[in-house]
Amino acid sequence: MNQLNLNDIVTFVEYNIDDFHQRRLGSLLSLKLSIVLKRKNPYLFKAKNVGDAHDLVKLLLDAHLSSQEEAIFGEFLEKLAIYICNEVYDGHKSSAEGIDLEFERDGILYIVAIKSGPNWGNSSQIKRMLDNFKKAQRILRTSNAKANIRSVNGCCYGQERQTDKGEYDKLCGQDFWEFISGDERLFIDIVEPLGYHSRERNDDFSEEYTNIINIFTHQFTEDFCLQGGRIDWEKLVAFNSGSNLKPSN
Repeated sequence: MNQLNLNDIVTFVEYNIDDFHQRRLGSLLSLKLSIVLKRKNPYLFKAKNVGDAHDLVKLLLDAHLSSQEEAIFGEFLEKLAIYICNEVYDGHKSSAEGIDLEFERDGILYIVAIKSGPNWGNSSQIKRMLDNFKKAQRILRTSNAKANIRSVNGCCYGQERQTDKGEYDKLCGQDFWEFISGDERLFIDIVEPLGYHSRERNDDFSEEYTNIINIFTHQFTEDFCLQGGRIDWEKLVAFNSGSNLKPSN
């Protein structure tokens, strides 16, 4: 075990967080209204009595961007976790399918599937993770039949009271970051550097976001509003869910 150097982690975060902001902005700029309308549930917004075109476009766009940002930031946190574990326990990115991190500690070889938060998957996705754990263990034991291997589902935020899941351990939030670093305060210490240059980046994002909202609202009003200005829900639902329709926009 090597001593954790928080300054190195701060440097890593500040250097790599820019990629998150660039990808976040790139995802916004590459969007088309048709993509947003196709991927979100129009029935939900009708049930919520959303009647303003601008409000509907904003709600649809925000829902889409939220899921995109979660995925992009999840990849960043996975990269950060692997870096930290490499610094402390010489951990490395696994080559096994569905396994993100491998490292050895106290005579135990850990194989880790990293997720953003605790509520990341349904039963079939969890089963797939278990299958990946079993496959990785079989492969690792071909070179060392007596290896003591433990599987871990590590979640970057959240809590999990019942960590022992039988075939694997589930560690979330503080427990996960301490597990890969040996530092019980790490989950707090990484917060501050994550805000590096965030104000400038968010200003850039907000400007482009406003432009996209205006463009999408104009397009939506032309294509999915009736003459009097009301939303044409029949046309919108047909575009989202109908068969044999050509995409527009």
